[in-house]
Amino acid sequence: MNRIYWDAMLFAYFFEAHPLFGPRVRQIHQVMARRGNVLCTSIFTVAEVLTGPEKTKSFERVKIAKDYFQSGDVELIPFTFSTAETFAKIRASNSLLPADAIHLASAAESKADLFITNDKQLQRLNIPGIKFIAGLDGKLI
Repeated sequence: MNRIYWDAMLFAYFFEAHPLFGPRVRQIHQVMARRGNVLCTSIFTVAEVLTGPEKTKSFERVKIAKDYFQSGDVELIPFTFSTAETFAKIRASNSLLPADAIHLASAAESKADLFITNDKQLQRLNIPGIKFIAGLDGKLI
């Protein structure tokens, strides 16, 4: 059983059935479920994913996302003091947006085996505490 961390955009692709990336994310989700992998992400992901539907007043999409995040199917990693320290180290040594550093720090603190992102900049990084960082375009699982 592996711990697999999804960057926030994967959840957006998943919930919104993105025409290009949605099928790939759903395929990854199905394989993870069959293998018994643990899907995890930062609590910050919930805020990021809910922002778009809240802006457009898409209350059904808000409900779908909230129900999923509260279902127990995904482990929500809290932002703790230790995560804040890891965040600071990542930001100090890499030129990253704060949101990206939050995700990487959360994944590192949760000892993720795999961090999946569609951000090419993040795919090039080596972050202590995360075994592998990969994109949607390669063979992941």
